[in-house]
Amino acid sequence: MLRLTQRRTLTLQAPEIPGGEPHVSAASGLVRTGNQVHVVADDSLHLATFPLEGNAPGTLLRLFPGELPPDAKARKALKPDLEALCLLRDLPGAPHGALLAVPSGSTAVRMKGALVPLAEDGRPTGQVREVDFTSLYAQLTRELGPLNVEGAALAGARLRLLNRGNGDVGADAVVDLDGGRVLRALKAGEALQPDVVRTVRRWDLGKAGNVRLSFTDAAPLPDGRIVFTATAEDTRDSYSDGAVMGSAVGVLAPDGTPMFLDGVDQKVKLEGVDARVERGRIHLLLVADADDPAVAAPLFETVLEGVPA
Repeated sequence: MLRLTQRRTLTLQAPEIPGGEPHVSAASGLVRTGNQVHVVADDSLHLATFPLEGNAPGTLLRLFPGELPPDAKARKALKPDLEALCLLRDLPGAPHGALLAVPSGSTAVRMKGALVPLAEDGRPTGQVREVDFTSLYAQLTRELGPLNVEGAALAGARLRLLNRGNGDVGADAVVDLDGGRVLRALKAGEALQPDVVRTVRRWDLGKAGNVRLSFTDAAPLPDGRIVFTATAEDTRDSYSDGAVMGSAVGVLAPDGTPMFLDGVDQKVKLEGVDARVERGRIHLLLVADADDPAVAAPLFETVLEGVPA
């Protein structure tokens, strides 16, 4: 079992909405660049950026116009549901890379993502651009049924998406996209089309208690492997929340086959992961969704023991 150590909570300099809480609660995707970490939350219109070291509050960068209502039920119905954050290192026109915020696709209003260029020091810079996933997600829905994309990682020539199979009808799946075609579409400001799909494979990750473990995020390793998080949430579909029975961390081989899976020592809803090879070991940063707007999401760290770097 993996031991999680909490580094900090995701407090902010100012709340997203006046009178709101000055923190990120529903943390859903995580990428480290330079000396900062970036987080998307599934109930937010912003990217949050925090210093890698210390507890200084983070800052917000607007991704989409407008405002979300403070009422939880109304906010849930209208939110863009950004569930994954992916680092793109070789995007033409972005010499220092970019962040791709990826929506879940679980409802008709959850089909738009955002592209955020990065400066040399890894901080967001330049103009944020909207990315349309509608046509791509329509194709994946035809193949998989109810969609809930929660992980994205660029590994070699593949942009790998992880679909979270909530409930009885959802399917946990690894979707490989043609990375070159995706990058060219992003450079041109075009919507992502079904022709970027290369393979779609379903997987069964087992259970925590009597609840199925399902993918919740992904991070690449230098050799083409993918570190992923998975959570067992007792919910009937991709829209409703439920009791969390446990979370786990795993590794996908370069061909997309699960090759390692281990639980974590806290009953948290892990939804974001960043992986780094340091001194011959795989070091992870992880964020959890508090599932409570009044509670700040935690940032954890751990090391993958027993997995060669």
